[in-house]
Amino acid sequence: MLALAGMSGMAQEAAGPVPNSVCADCHETEATLKPSAHGGVSCASCHVGFKEYPHPENAPKPQCAQCHQVITQEFELSVHAAEIRKGNEGAPNCAFCHGESHEIKVAKTPEARKESVDNCGMCHGEALEAFNKSIHGKDVARGVREAPVCTDCHGSHAVGGKTLAASSVSPQKLADTCGNCHGNLKLMQRFGLNANQVTSFNESFHGLAVKAGQQNIADCASCHGYHEILPSTDPESMIHPKNIAATCGSCHPGAGTRFPITRIHEVDPSSQPEIIRYARIFYIWLIPGTIGFMLLHHLGDFIRKMFSLRFRGRLYSTRMLRPAQPTFRMHRSERWLHGLLSLSFILLAYTGFALHYPDEWWSRPVLHWEQGYPLRGTIHRISGIVLVVTGLIHVAMIALNKRLREHWLELIPRVSDAREMVEGTLWRLGLRKERPAVSPHSYVEKAEYWALVWGTAVMAVTGLLLWANNITLQYLPKVWIDFARVIHYYEAVLATLAILVWHFYTVIFDPEIYPMDPAWVTGYSPRQFDDDGHGHVHGHGPEKGAE
Repeated sequence: MLALAGMSGMAQEAAGPVPNSVCADCHETEATLKPSAHGGVSCASCHVGFKEYPHPENAPKPQCAQCHQVITQEFELSVHAAEIRKGNEGAPNCAFCHGESHEIKVAKTPEARKESVDNCGMCHGEALEAFNKSIHGKDVARGVREAPVCTDCHGSHAVGGKTLAASSVSPQKLADTCGNCHGNLKLMQRFGLNANQVTSFNESFHGLAVKAGQQNIADCASCHGYHEILPSTDPESMIHPKNIAATCGSCHPGAGTRFPITRIHEVDPSSQPEIIRYARIFYIWLIPGTIGFMLLHHLGDFIRKMFSLRFRGRLYSTRMLRPAQPTFRMHRSERWLHGLLSLSFILLAYTGFALHYPDEWWSRPVLHWEQGYPLRGTIHRISGIVLVVTGLIHVAMIALNKRLREHWLELIPRVSDAREMVEGTLWRLGLRKERPAVSPHSYVEKAEYWALVWGTAVMAVTGLLLWANNITLQYLPKVWIDFARVIHYYEAVLATLAILVWHFYTVIFDPEIYPMDPAWVTGYSPRQFDDDGHGHVHGHGPEKGAE
């Protein structure tokens, strides 16, 4: 019989691959092999060197890597493979999870998925017990095909701990892992859930900070749990109304003790508190309207001045550092404060927007250190302190120094400013032929100065509420945090755009003073004002005793 089988095998080898039926003459595996994941694989594909009969004694044993090279490489990066290399005989290998090679089940079948949970539970009993009580575990037990099992969250082969950055359950990857299901619109509609849960989390402070690389920020599991996830209607759930204060209090001591904690990340914009919705609507209209007016105003100014200075032959020379006939504009102390203000504002804008746009190339330098040290936040808070202190010093100087106070009084708005703005805008838009009179400190400077005062106050108050979030959550309703965050962000966008469009034009790109008005460096400007109020680049010398 064996001889006949050998002769049959050799004949088949000459004709091509040995069919599995030949091997079945001696090995009773065909019945279990056919329905397995390897049912369509020939024996010779795995059992290399066994074509001849009798089989060579030194023929190599089948290795999964022969066919599953990529999967094997992924497994070698896992914590399971690391345990095997340490000599842990109980660490799972391919056969431990998939079973004997001739009986491997197709991984996507409901039976195999359900069985995989029990396999993991053989080593992770505590996690299995918690999972079986969770909403996910109950759905798996009921046979819900879409219910997640261990491998959906932890991965099938490259299983890593949550401290490993590349792991699918690390803080930086967890939102994406949860989003595979909770961000799937069709799947969430099928189960009556909102698909905006992950998006709303990513837009929250927690989500932005996690994405930026911070390690001590709440992620999905911090509030919902890891394996013991339950719906908010379950009294045992971490996010049940009676438990939410304790959940938030694990990071924010005292949160929810005086006022109930409302929704953490809003999944439906229409359900947001009215004050939040109105704040968004206000800035959504204010920012385009304000910046649009600035662009239109300065574009008209640029065209009129370029036409006047270049095409009509009126060319004026401007010395960068010390014009021949300058006008005094800023005292030395004011220039120092302006320098501190400029530096703090630039750092605040950079580090603030780096949090909101962590994937951009320009944000990477300051976010590179986030996993080891919160450099971005440290710079942002120090810059905020410098900005506020600069403002307080400015107020003190005005109150104590008569000369500075008299200079500051020129920035007090007057009724004539409205006339200058209307006439000046009409002239810039080509609707008025004669260039109107302009005060030494016109509506251009006054609008910018008082916008700075207002913006600094708003950013200081909202920034303090966000910085002292533990105190805010302890003594105020959570809506104050949400309101402060919305205002802080939109006010920062408005302020940054205003500086770029309004301020930079008047001190850099204005044709009358290009390439720069040096007043912030020297205290003197090439701009001059005749008795009729017209501004240009000629005029009288510096004010005596100006410094």
